[in-house]
Amino acid sequence: MKSIVCVQPNELKMIEVQPPVMGHGEALVQIRRIGICGTDLHAYRGNQPFFTYPRVLGHELSGTILQSDSSDFQIGDQVSVIPYLECRSCIACRNGKTNCCTQMQVLGVHTDGGMREIIAVPASHLIKTDGISLDQAALLEPLSIGAHAVRRSDLQQGEFALVIGAGPIGLGVMVLAKQRGAKVIAMDINEERLKFCQEWAQVDYTVNVLNHPLEALAEITDGDLPTVVFDATGNAKSMMDAFNYVSHGGRLVYVGLVKADIAFNDPDFHKKELTLMSSRNATREDFDTVIQAVRHGAVDIDRYITHRVSFDHMIDEFEKWYDPANGVIKAIVEL
Repeated sequence: MKSIVCVQPNELKMIEVQPPVMGHGEALVQIRRIGICGTDLHAYRGNQPFFTYPRVLGHELSGTILQSDSSDFQIGDQVSVIPYLECRSCIACRNGKTNCCTQMQVLGVHTDGGMREIIAVPASHLIKTDGISLDQAALLEPLSIGAHAVRRSDLQQGEFALVIGAGPIGLGVMVLAKQRGAKVIAMDINEERLKFCQEWAQVDYTVNVLNHPLEALAEITDGDLPTVVFDATGNAKSMMDAFNYVSHGGRLVYVGLVKADIAFNDPDFHKKELTLMSSRNATREDFDTVIQAVRHGAVDIDRYITHRVSFDHMIDEFEKWYDPANGVIKAIVEL
């Protein structure tokens, strides 16, 4: 079967490999859609933490069952993959935090992912996706990251929520925050992206970070500043600047990940009695939240996908997705 491997930074290669053999408790999935996310792009450039080469990328996946060791799935069932393989025995897993397992193996990051025609996956990490499209099923994962961040923040109806970064993950945070009834502010440096936030996520306000953002946020919130700030940029400067945008008593949630140290001013942090938290991956509960939102038409996946390519031509297109001029929000690969 065909597989695409990231041999080393800046090198993707199509290779022929033997199909996987189904193990106990697993299912074989014919991959039909692969979403491309920031993790894949950072890994390709050599900027992704927790990463080794060579690696088969791809963790935003949907497909159909070819074979299953579980009676929960039948041949031909359409499924989405939960790509976070936890140990189920560490302190995090015992406390229900499988998303931050101490031995976490994420498909396409710590272990080979889904950029191949067939993959063996624990049946416990599959979700039936009857009633939604293959595109929608593949993109449950990035949206679930947003759902997890929103749930972790304990965002309440009527709160001002600032989301910094209008990429795919930030957009997911925005739309899930709106579902919670928050007043959502989108912040980015790209006016076209901010316009898309208004149209797609129906955010209440937009702020360009290059144009006096603190003053703009103060005006929007009547001087209070947002009570919850999500940073989905994966940019160290943005993540450090985000402390300035949180209200007294507020919460700052790092959704994006950066391969760097983060510093902040402790007197200001203490003065505001801020809560700083990270948000990693997602749980099945978050996937369930998103699939219900998709089924009820609350998330427009068709407009979320801006670029589409066949598996055989993906390597030729991959470099183009780095160019901001191409307006990529979400690229998807078809098999």
